[in-house]
Amino acid sequence: MVAGGSNKVDWRALWAGGDLARFCFINLGILLYATNETMLATVTPAMVSELAGVQLVGWSLAVYELGAIVAGAAAGRLVSYVPLRTNMIVASLLYASGALISALAPSMLVFLGGRVVEGLGGGALVSLAFISVERLFPRAIWPQLFGVMSAIWGVAAFSGPMLGAIVTEISSWRWAVGIFAAGGGAMALASFIVLDTPGAASPATSGKAPPFPYAALFCLAISVVLVAAAGVDIAVLRSSLLMILGLVGLAAFFRIDALKPGSRLFPSSLFSWRSPVGAGMTMVAAFSVATCSFGVYGPLLLTSLHDIPLLTTGYIIATESIAWSILSILVANAPQERERPIIVCGALMIAAGVAGFAYTVPLGSIPLILLCALLQGGGFGIAWPFMTRVVVASASASEQTIAAAAVPTMQRIGYAVGAALAGIIANASGFSDGLNREAAANVASWLFLAFVPLGILGCLAALKLATVTGRPQEATG
Repeated sequence: MVAGGSNKVDWRALWAGGDLARFCFINLGILLYATNETMLATVTPAMVSELAGVQLVGWSLAVYELGAIVAGAAAGRLVSYVPLRTNMIVASLLYASGALISALAPSMLVFLGGRVVEGLGGGALVSLAFISVERLFPRAIWPQLFGVMSAIWGVAAFSGPMLGAIVTEISSWRWAVGIFAAGGGAMALASFIVLDTPGAASPATSGKAPPFPYAALFCLAISVVLVAAAGVDIAVLRSSLLMILGLVGLAAFFRIDALKPGSRLFPSSLFSWRSPVGAGMTMVAAFSVATCSFGVYGPLLLTSLHDIPLLTTGYIIATESIAWSILSILVANAPQERERPIIVCGALMIAAGVAGFAYTVPLGSIPLILLCALLQGGGFGIAWPFMTRVVVASASASEQTIAAAAVPTMQRIGYAVGAALAGIIANASGFSDGLNREAAANVASWLFLAFVPLGILGCLAALKLATVTGRPQEATG
């Protein structure tokens, strides 16, 4: 599997031994999850026109990400007690069941219930994909395999909006969602057939699994639900109380996590700007929350305000993923002394994209909207790899693994909270009275402006990250 004693992958040997087929199959879980995550934006207009419930659109991403966070944390611990093969089968069936529930949903509430189940199954599939590489393949070729998995994630993020738009135009949004039920069922069957190796068919024997962070994740789930609930039926006293309780719960989540070293999800001094770790994690949180609005509401606003076809909105959403992937490749070999200026440049691009949407979406200019999408996606593409490296390299030796896993975990939490907050702003701006052109115009004016302060905070955190001195060590792994 490793050519000539080097770290190069011998793809012919992988194919001959059947491991290449297993690797391709494992990546199907990432493909299913990431495609579904980005597809929903382009099916939302058709779904809302049939099911109504525009007030709950923000919940669709929030509950999906929340389920993924919980399941992702659980999957890494369950493989110590239950075989990888069994975990993969159960996760695939959960995912397929959720997609089927959503596709057949008679109401928005049932649709959201399906999204929760989908998130649980999909989050587990992603976590199990990375665990599978560690369990089934030689350590020497892990970097190459993880690189391929990252590329597949980019392809999925690009193809999701296109798939949703095309299938909805040809048939209906229900078929676009239902396709994933078939994909999950096929993966469950393939898991039984393909994962027949000793490493996949037996539990891990590495000892006792780390404790599961029940209290922290329960607190996180309650806080996101409270924030999202604050926007369903806007009333000043009720909504303010729910929002405050939700934010307090979110603070409690991070506090509980810090007090549980055996099961913690984040490194110490999480938001302290005295170290690159704290500045970097603040940057992740701020930009993840700030950039949700267009992905959740963009196509709905563009079709409602300017009658832009779904397929066109799919191209626009996909542009962000293309920019992310291309610019990430272009700056990959930048020398280390240029990393931090590149991070700042990327942060400024992201903030400019967020602010730009506040002008271009109400205007309806497709070239300008595309420019904002390019700025936002390209900013992530050039900043995220280097920001992650700096954060991991600056963490203490005992927390570098936690720091590496904390970046995507914080990003998912940001997406969940951001979608919930976007729902509050959209409903307060007009969607609480239903979907119409006048309401969409009000929402388009406020939805993106409200997140500009978080974009500024992300830029300040990036500037701090570029100037603060971290531990003189390199990231491992």
